[in-house]
Amino acid sequence: MAEQNQDYSQFRGQPRLPKFANPKRYDLKLKPDLDNCKFTGVVQISVDVVSDTKFLVLNAADLSVNSKSVTFASANKVLEPVEVELFEEDEIVVLKFKESLPIGVGVLSLEFEGTLNDRMKGFYRSTYEHNGEKKNMAVTQFEPADARRCFPCWDEPACKATFKITLEVPSELVALSNMPIAEEKQNGNLKTVHYQESPIMSTYLVAVVVGLFDYVEDNTPDGINVKVYSQVGKTSQGKFALNVAVKTLGLYKDYFAVPYSLPKLDMIAIPDFAAGAMENYGLVTYRETALLFDEKHSAAVNKQRVATVVAHELAHQWFGNLVTMEWWTHLWLNEGFATWVSYLAADSLFPEWKIWTQFLDECTEGLRLDGLAESHPIEVEVNHASEIDEIFDAISYRKGASVIRMLQTYLGPESFQRGLASYVKKYACSNAKTEDLWSALEEHSGEPVNKLMSSWTKQVGYPVISVKLKGQSLEFEQSRFLFTGAHGDGQWVVPISLCCGSYDARKNFLLQTKSETLDVKDLLSASGSSGRPWIKVNVEQTGFYRVKYDEDLSAGLRDAIERNYLSTCDRNGILDDYYSLSISCEQPMSSLLALMSAYREEPEYTVLSNLIGVASKVAKIVADSSPELVDDVKLFFINLFQNSTERLGWDPKPGESHLDSMLRGELLIALALFGHKETLEEANKRFSIFLQDRNSPVLPPDLRRAVYVAVMQGVNKSNRSGYDSLLKIYRETDLSQEKTRILGSLGTCRDPEIIQEFLDFLLSSEVRSQDVVFGLSVSSESREIAWNWLKAKWDHLTKTYGAGFLITRFISAIVSPFSSYEKAAEAEEFFSSRMKPYILRTFKQSIERVHINAAWVKSIRNDKNLPQAVKELAYRKY
Repeated sequence: MAEQNQDYSQFRGQPRLPKFANPKRYDLKLKPDLDNCKFTGVVQISVDVVSDTKFLVLNAADLSVNSKSVTFASANKVLEPVEVELFEEDEIVVLKFKESLPIGVGVLSLEFEGTLNDRMKGFYRSTYEHNGEKKNMAVTQFEPADARRCFPCWDEPACKATFKITLEVPSELVALSNMPIAEEKQNGNLKTVHYQESPIMSTYLVAVVVGLFDYVEDNTPDGINVKVYSQVGKTSQGKFALNVAVKTLGLYKDYFAVPYSLPKLDMIAIPDFAAGAMENYGLVTYRETALLFDEKHSAAVNKQRVATVVAHELAHQWFGNLVTMEWWTHLWLNEGFATWVSYLAADSLFPEWKIWTQFLDECTEGLRLDGLAESHPIEVEVNHASEIDEIFDAISYRKGASVIRMLQTYLGPESFQRGLASYVKKYACSNAKTEDLWSALEEHSGEPVNKLMSSWTKQVGYPVISVKLKGQSLEFEQSRFLFTGAHGDGQWVVPISLCCGSYDARKNFLLQTKSETLDVKDLLSASGSSGRPWIKVNVEQTGFYRVKYDEDLSAGLRDAIERNYLSTCDRNGILDDYYSLSISCEQPMSSLLALMSAYREEPEYTVLSNLIGVASKVAKIVADSSPELVDDVKLFFINLFQNSTERLGWDPKPGESHLDSMLRGELLIALALFGHKETLEEANKRFSIFLQDRNSPVLPPDLRRAVYVAVMQGVNKSNRSGYDSLLKIYRETDLSQEKTRILGSLGTCRDPEIIQEFLDFLLSSEVRSQDVVFGLSVSSESREIAWNWLKAKWDHLTKTYGAGFLITRFISAIVSPFSSYEKAAEAEEFFSSRMKPYILRTFKQSIERVHINAAWVKSIRNDKNLPQAVKELAYRKY
């Protein structure tokens, strides 16, 4: 026994599988049993043994392997292993043979079985209703490391192989995989479906879906068949995504200078789905809300979500599937790139959405997470499969997308595209690291891409650039920005852009040192205005950094905003930087409110949307710091949005823009939460008409969320009809977008007793476990109730969700909103005995956010000018 342990210990606790054998081809047969939620399978893997070994080590988890069935056939011999050991915590199976295996290619055969689980990963079951009857479907979700839960395999992105898949399923069901069907054989009430062999690909992209579906289809000009599958009866909701997909495939073919590499593309809506979507090669799976669009009941925001998610997943067919990251450390390149390029595609298809002005939301979210001391670099060492889930976050996606945009702006779009196309061509059907992309771009641009980008991907955080005007010179200084107000270490190579008095007078340079002084005499005189012209740094907000201006420069920008001299992105960026510097206690709250008042005539959706977000955060923190000021602060905000409210009114105007439709709903939600009497009355009036007649035009989809939130503001224990009516609508609708809209509204109720009831409802069988997170952002009055609920339900939640990113959302949603050091200590106490590696980072970030809120509360209490400023702003007549 001792000797055997010695043999096996070399493979345990390792981040990667040993390199003595590589898979070349999988011949995989699966037979799911949808009634009993089990599956059986047989796999034959062509394995290239490249160095001397008596072992084969591959991944397997939650499977039982029939050890009698295991053989390795090579060089006219069939070898049987002397031992077959599964190590659950390492997720590996070790096969030990009596003698060394012949060098060269042999075939490993194994039979295995597993459970169709309900955790939305591996080979799992999802439920749906057909003719009033509840049924199961079988679905796969393998990224990052869950193919091993479906069949034994070398489950690492660099172990690419071809896949020949066969399914044995009930004859009446639709069975899909990555490739088109080669042949199908009926056998009584079962059928065997053989698929064409795939090109070389990674295990995390293999996919299988078995269930009852219907579809709409179309072909691209070069003959690729595209289908959108949905539950029977919902096919018309797939038309919008189908149209986007067909156009996007053509767009990417030109952009990457390589055609789409498979004969078909299927996109399918899955009722239970943990992420937003998954880019499986040739069979992309989606949450229903990210693929289906119902002309009558979906809102404009849903339309935009469908378009950007489809564009994101299709970008992966090249960037991720054709060229794959070598290891999860480079995940950011996959996700950041797909996020960035999805905006490029959406902008090309829907120029009227002004989507690049909305890209700032990606950037802002990245900056929000990366301003925490507990953030992480874009490139993370990944030592165990269980750590991968946590890096699917705003750093990989949003900071990743933002630094790619910063680089593309710096290099120029043509040079960037040429470098990219050569990278895709060079690494097609292979794997690449971050540096490989930098080298390709460096070669085509002649710029120091590697040096520039390493400072952004290998170190955590980003800089705040302090800018001061002294005479005719601008002084720049960089330091790491932290919401805690501390100045951290770190130095970046920063592409600085600035303009002065107009967008024609501009300068660009690379800031490579801690500080630098720039002579701006020519710019100041070129601007031609009398007095001091405004100066804006980080033009169009394409750089991933914040800017802190001296008093005079700030005043000049505030004036430029009022006179509408600045572009949409610049107005938005100034607001976001100032707000963040207020949180980090580097700008007083009174100056933030004064800046906000400069936006009272703001016309653009993205700026107003950001302004609404800032206003609601400010109202919440002031309620914690200075409750006596809250009513006046809310009144100021209601007046601030007066112009837009009057311009938009309640009813959509014929032919109005997509952005106005989105804005109206957001504005009305804000007014309802600020307690605006007329908004609340009108909403309740419309709601009661809607309850009488669901097809009434008084409540179009873009208004629904706002009206639901307004209704919940008046609900309490003794007047609960609004809550009960919304639950009734929730139970009657089969549109997931409507269900999640309602879940997001119910939590805004101010009565903790109702919230207690609502939180328990979230965990009932009526809410799919993927959707619970939509209901976790509860009103400030109910934070305490939600916290006690989380503690009481914690064991139940860990059983339901296991490891994975959904469970982390509970912690961030419920712990982060607090703003006292006592609460932080209480949470640390509770979790100290319940810590798991996969929640550690999220937990630390949440505690840090509570500390940041607490410090912010303190600085607001110390702002002596605040009470006077709030009075003046609230009662100023515009």
